[in-house]
Amino acid sequence: MKINSNLGRFSLGEIAPGNKVLVLAYLCLFPLFGQLYGQEFQMDSLTQTILPVSLEEVILISSYKKSLEHNSHHKPLSTLDEYLESSKKVNLIKRGAYAWEPILNDMGTERLAVTIDGMRIFGACTDRMDPITSYVDVSNLSDVHVTGGQQGAKQGATIGGAIDLRLEKSNFRPLDWTASIETGFESNNMAQIVGGELNYSNEQFYLDTDIIYRKADNYVDGNGEEIAYSQFEKYNLSANAGYKVAEGKQFLASFIFDEARDVGYPALPMDVSLARALIGSVSWEQSNFIGEFEQWETKLYANSITHVMDDSQRPDVPIRMDMPGWSDTYGYFSQAQLKLDDHTLLLKLDGFYNRSLAEMTMYPNDPNQQEMFMLTWPDVRTLNTGFYGEDTIGLQGGTLKLSTRATFQGFNVADSFGLNSLRIFYPEMEQRQTRFLKSVAAQFHKKFKTVHFTGGVSYGDRAPTVSEGFGFYLFNSFDNHDYIGNPDLKNEKALEAKLKLSVPLEKLSLGLDANYFHTMDYIIGEISPNLDVMTIGAEGVKVYNNLDYAALYNLGLDAGYKFSPALDLSGTVTYHRGKDQDDRNLPFISPLSYAAQLQYGNGSFSGSFSMRGAADQVNFNPEFGEDRTAAYTVFSASLGKTFSIQKDKMLVKAGVENMFDTFYSTYTDWNNIPRMGRNFYMTVSYAIN
Repeated sequence: MKINSNLGRFSLGEIAPGNKVLVLAYLCLFPLFGQLYGQEFQMDSLTQTILPVSLEEVILISSYKKSLEHNSHHKPLSTLDEYLESSKKVNLIKRGAYAWEPILNDMGTERLAVTIDGMRIFGACTDRMDPITSYVDVSNLSDVHVTGGQQGAKQGATIGGAIDLRLEKSNFRPLDWTASIETGFESNNMAQIVGGELNYSNEQFYLDTDIIYRKADNYVDGNGEEIAYSQFEKYNLSANAGYKVAEGKQFLASFIFDEARDVGYPALPMDVSLARALIGSVSWEQSNFIGEFEQWETKLYANSITHVMDDSQRPDVPIRMDMPGWSDTYGYFSQAQLKLDDHTLLLKLDGFYNRSLAEMTMYPNDPNQQEMFMLTWPDVRTLNTGFYGEDTIGLQGGTLKLSTRATFQGFNVADSFGLNSLRIFYPEMEQRQTRFLKSVAAQFHKKFKTVHFTGGVSYGDRAPTVSEGFGFYLFNSFDNHDYIGNPDLKNEKALEAKLKLSVPLEKLSLGLDANYFHTMDYIIGEISPNLDVMTIGAEGVKVYNNLDYAALYNLGLDAGYKFSPALDLSGTVTYHRGKDQDDRNLPFISPLSYAAQLQYGNGSFSGSFSMRGAADQVNFNPEFGEDRTAAYTVFSASLGKTFSIQKDKMLVKAGVENMFDTFYSTYTDWNNIPRMGRNFYMTVSYAIN
């Protein structure tokens, strides 16, 4: 069975008086609310003796696109960012209309393991303008698995958790040839979307191919003002193939080519002329391995990212700059399961090698002056090897999951010019360094009549990122400071405790979700008054340092009510908090937020009406460039109809977002860039069977 499970977080503390009426009114109806945005979470095991302990959230994108089963989302051809934004756990930092950076448990990508089908990939932009999520598309994904804290350690060393983007595969279904054509249009930014698939699958071989193209002009905010430099253009091609060598043995391969051009970032001083990714893998899967081991999977992969920032389209800049960056990663993993009585063991060996290089060239307006050049990432080579193991133990009416990870990670600053530049600040800096990373976690699940209880504790650490350890004068336009890395940083460490209660009844579902992170040696930039700025107009220089500790906690409630098999009402309320050892507010911590959705789906017809909003952001910190964002509430609606044309199907879906043209920005909108105003859209998908 599939049950809705989108937990929220809630507290009335520190809400502005003007928002309390709205929130209290919502809470009066809260028992009627439940799953936000109709996301589905696989929990087939709930009726079995051995119960699941994972707090994983699965964001379904395309259960099987060829049958148009992805029409449950209100806008099937929306960007991946919009799918992630509908998650209960993921927020996104927005610097424009494209390539939003995911945040999980109030932590950015430096504290997360973001993967595509388990492959480690690292962006090539020093300003985080190219998160890994920007190099795939909903057209080639089946779902996104979100795991918090050390439950995400299977994908790599992490503090906040993991996001695994899983590719769509036919998986040897006897379908023969299938194809589909998809197109969409949005009124606000005149966005155009065109895509198509051609696939072949039988019981021994499959090949899935996909292409999609997106182009958008500048969008308009709720006050009718055009947001300059918010345009983008992107296309994505992908192919997946599988060959069944024998029963239980199969060889798989995948390839993705993604390219975006003319991408504007209105919240930043620079745009992107090119963002390109080539991502490929081959893997072997075998149901029976050695002895009692089974479900053996081994994958080899490689990816190459090129990212070019420039300000050639911006008028009146103090000095012209080009900032290209490159990131190449080669990796592998091999894993297998072992079942012994009440134990299910998973063992995984993984590793990767990454090369990150970024540079900046400044062109003076006076042609008689010399160009200036520096390496912002000094050709840093990272070699990572890790082992992950977990044991899921079946208990009477519940399960206990124990897991651990051990990782060796080495850094090598390969470019002598970049190394000597950093030695200006760190004369004793070594060219190479090695770090040992570790993780342990325990999680318990038990059913008490109709209540499901899950609790866990864990410890994990991470090494500094390339920017945190070796960055050279990286400008942050949010707080208007240059940043310099620190190779002497300690590993960041976190103790985590989490709790989840859920009550899935026949028509009513209730849930509570809470977690707490006590993060020691928390890495953050702090002002160094003795250093001079490099960027014209910057207020100062910050150097990455370790704080004694920081504390982050999240609390959420959700509930849902199913009026009938076709109609359900759902909602969530979330509350987050983050402080350091000096009681300073940490940046990018969500204020109280809420959302609800009424969703109808009966046969070929579907519809939805949704609301989302947030209270005033009262816990902000001006030291990090934050200010108080105002409360907001926006509403959206959609209607969809599936038509059968002989053996083929056509899905037509139309809707409106921000229907009352509300002017607003959120706490994650870089430099308070306003969100899109009223937007009408229509998508048409035609599946040929």
